[in-house]
Amino acid sequence: MPASDQGLHVKRYSVVPRTLIFLRRGDKVLLLRGAPHKRLWANRYNGLGGHVERGEDILSAARRELREEAGFEPPDLLLSGILIVDAEPEMGVAVFILTGSLPEGEAHHWPEGAPSAMAEGVPEWLPVEALAGLPLVEDLKTLLPRVLAQRPGDPAFFARSFYDDEGQLQVVING
Repeated sequence: MPASDQGLHVKRYSVVPRTLIFLRRGDKVLLLRGAPHKRLWANRYNGLGGHVERGEDILSAARRELREEAGFEPPDLLLSGILIVDAEPEMGVAVFILTGSLPEGEAHHWPEGAPSAMAEGVPEWLPVEALAGLPLVEDLKTLLPRVLAQRPGDPAFFARSFYDDEGQLQVVING
């Protein structure tokens, strides 16, 4: 469908697409500890992922991000959920949350000095039971338990995050 038929208008609510990936290996999950110099989420743990570039679909973008941030070819990825982040009155972020798993014996090591590790942070395999005590990105406290509880064949969930009138983050999950 041509752009003229898409109904795109500057004053209509728009979203920027991003990916957020959580890989499991046994009782561990792969998270990225943000580099200390990052403006956002410095020294906080988040899933891997990032922006969807022009010409990419969601899955291609997620695979590219895993290669860039963790240095390996990703496994099969499944859609776990979609989160709409209300960032501004007319603009938000659509986060496509994907999951995958790796065999327990399969080791993935990345060099400390890798360019992606210096720019974004360092990927770490962390025990699931230790996550509650870690400095997580704020919305992960609600999202990650839901993501980790999903089983193959479960439908994707839909969620929205926003700050309420008191400045408190609210994450509402449906489905």
